[in-house]
Amino acid sequence: MKNDEDDKYDPQDTYEEMRDEALSDPETRAIYEATKLQIELSLALKKARKKSHLTQEQVAEIMHTHKPVISRLESGDTDIRHFPSLLTLAKFAAAVGYQLKLSLVRIKKHRK
Repeated sequence: MKNDEDDKYDPQDTYEEMRDEALSDPETRAIYEATKLQIELSLALKKARKKSHLTQEQVAEIMHTHKPVISRLESGDTDIRHFPSLLTLAKFAAAVGYQLKLSLVRIKKHRK
């Protein structure tokens, strides 16, 4: 016998089902992962700057650039035209007293 609890709408379940379906497409998943990476990177840049007790203006001065550039780096802008180069990321890291490191991490369910 089915009770009324089974028929309740759960937006979390619906969201997860829609997300899983969308991410099953390799191209959509790649865009999702790249966007997620950009946002995480922006948050890490801002966190590193703040831990170093530097303002955006100070970092811009060290990097020989302008504050809006630093603001854009930290904003998480997902427009690919504004994605920083590795050189810019390395310069930012050095300006706030960090070293940039990159790594490749194996995908758990990668097809061969």
